[in-house]
Amino acid sequence: MWIRKGWSLAPAWHRLGAMTVVLGILAAGCTKKDSAAKPADLATTGTKTVLPVETFLALIGTDEAKGVSAITQISDEWDDRYSVMMLECYQFVIHRRIQFELEKLMARVTGVRFTGDIDRWYEWLWAREPMEIPEYAQFKSQLYEKRDPRFREYFTDRSKSIVRWDEIRWGGVLRDGIPPLKNPKMISAAEATWLADDNVVFGVALNGDVRAYPKRILAWHEMFKDKIGGIEVNGVYCTLCGSLILYDSDLNGVHHELGTSGFLYRSNKMMYDHETKSMWSTLDGIPVVGPLVDKGIKLKPLYVVTTTWKEWRTRHPETTVLSLDTGHERDYGEGVAYKCYFDNDDIMFTVPKHDNRLANKAEVLAIRSLETKENLAISAEFLIAHPVYHDKIGEIQFVVLTDASGANRAFHSAQNKFASWDNAKNTVQDEAGGTWQVSESELTGGAGEKLERFPAHRAFWFGWFAAFPDTRLVK
Repeated sequence: MWIRKGWSLAPAWHRLGAMTVVLGILAAGCTKKDSAAKPADLATTGTKTVLPVETFLALIGTDEAKGVSAITQISDEWDDRYSVMMLECYQFVIHRRIQFELEKLMARVTGVRFTGDIDRWYEWLWAREPMEIPEYAQFKSQLYEKRDPRFREYFTDRSKSIVRWDEIRWGGVLRDGIPPLKNPKMISAAEATWLADDNVVFGVALNGDVRAYPKRILAWHEMFKDKIGGIEVNGVYCTLCGSLILYDSDLNGVHHELGTSGFLYRSNKMMYDHETKSMWSTLDGIPVVGPLVDKGIKLKPLYVVTTTWKEWRTRHPETTVLSLDTGHERDYGEGVAYKCYFDNDDIMFTVPKHDNRLANKAEVLAIRSLETKENLAISAEFLIAHPVYHDKIGEIQFVVLTDASGANRAFHSAQNKFASWDNAKNTVQDEAGGTWQVSESELTGGAGEKLERFPAHRAFWFGWFAAFPDTRLVK
């Protein structure tokens, strides 16, 4: 989906069409490892009157002499708050001389020498308090509208933001340049002869409507908008952070039509809504930039399971499955999109904080408490070794059942303690000897009592920790 981490060949970005670059990256997905920067002392106090936005935009223009003059002026009148604008301009500079002078200036003020990896400068930047000038929103709007005129709609009201604007990075694609699937064609399980038993699918069952969305297709589209069991939903798949989250897109009678913004926050995909052009957090389901911020809007997460096609089809022979007939020409072979990205532990875009208790792309089951704002990550490997696992988040007690495919389902447990479960029969035994039936939506006891499914989803450790560094980890 996204332009590779560390690219410095800016002239090529202007010669190649956006989709040509993106499709090549999706098919390859290869990156190099990021390296940690050692913060340097700030060069100035940043108290001077700042230069106009046009001075920085001159760096990416076709007039080389004007760009060199701008570099000289920026250097002579340096303010630390210029760092973020220099970094954002760097990726679009077309003249090597300007690139070279910019690299020298950034090395001088940051103490970090350029090694072909711009992310080391971002790490230096994010280790400090935000250093944005008042015109930063105007700068961001004018810079990115040159890539897609629609991008300026995101950056019109700087005051309405609950995230650092310098952490909002362009992913290298246009708005909806990775096309979402809207009400896609579904086929029967018997018709899906192209799906192998070990292919990964995202399983959804709502109000008797059972569906499978293969990862091999969603890796190219990253979002589907559908109506499942009478519920309007948005399925958002962030390939970079390994998360498929299903949201009810209707809230208090209002339908939020969402799309792919083209931007990332801490290597997590950002959505946007069609009506207000606010940008939304994928992991939180809330608007974080724009008119809808602080309006009390939070989409309800629904349950989804990451499993294999064989396991899902065995449990749900009546399932339908997303068809290859998407209306788009892609190579939907298993593992084609993002092949190298999924095959190694490197990341494309650096994040402010790392945690080496698990590998970057080690999978975790991510669980959140909306009431207490607590965050929990449980290692997928740990859950395989503990197929019946009890825990609590806030005051909510839950149990995670992990089946033979490694798929995890979390249920409210209340005061019940479960001892074992029969994967083949879909039953779980409690410590008192009672038998409970396991379905996608609930556990049902012998007396008809019900324990509802608890929303949870899989994620890569680095992406979850970057978003919620206060998370508790079970491994």
